[in-house]
Formats: sequence, C-alpha cells, structure tokens
Amino acid sequence: MNWINLTDENQLKELIVHSNTIPQVIFKHSTRCNISSVALQRLKGSKENTSIDIFYLDLLQYRSLSNKVAEVFNEHHESPQILVIKNGECVYAESHLGITVKELMEQTMAA
Repeated sequence: MNWINLTDENQLKELIVHSNTIPQVIFKHSTRCNISSVALQRLKGSKENTSIDIFYLDLLQYRSLSNKVAEVFNEHHESPQILVIKNGECVYAESHLGITVKELMEQTMAA
C-alpha cells in the first residue's frame, strides 16, 4: 500500500478526479485514539501486495479538511474511519475495529 499524507483541499479535488479511473482510499486517523492506532497498524502491517494509494488524514492536525471530507462524501465523521471513493462518491465506509485489510481489498477490487 502506498501511503500519501492528505493535507489540503487541492489534494482532495485531485483524489476525486483520480477516483474516476481507480478507487481511492482515505484513512482518517486520530493520533490520540488507541483504536485508531490499532486500525492503522493493521493496515500498515499488511503483507498484501497491492498498489492501492491510501490517503492518510491526521484528524487533529487537519480537522477542517476532515470536516470537508465528511461534507463532500456525505459521511458522518468517525475516528478511525476508512472511505473508498469511486467516481467521485464514497462507495464504502467503515470505522473503528471494523477496518480490516481483507475488507479493504474486497471493497477496492469490487469498487
């Protein structure tokens, strides 16, 4: 998995455009939340051989961008949260310990 820091709205706009070609993934992470840290380690520890781009959004540092993501994709904010974006829309959202590599792989292949 390729991790990309999501830090501004221009990146979000580009992500939406790229989602018309290949599914895009956003991982919303709180550095103060133990459950969020567990979800992050599950994803980073994966042995899956994939070229999926995952946009890492630090909720504490970029709270206004996190709010924008929730608004644009009409998804209630949660932490941690993973969103799969295709054709400019969120086609899958999961949070907390429901975030698994297996499910992410299934959703990005199905999306």
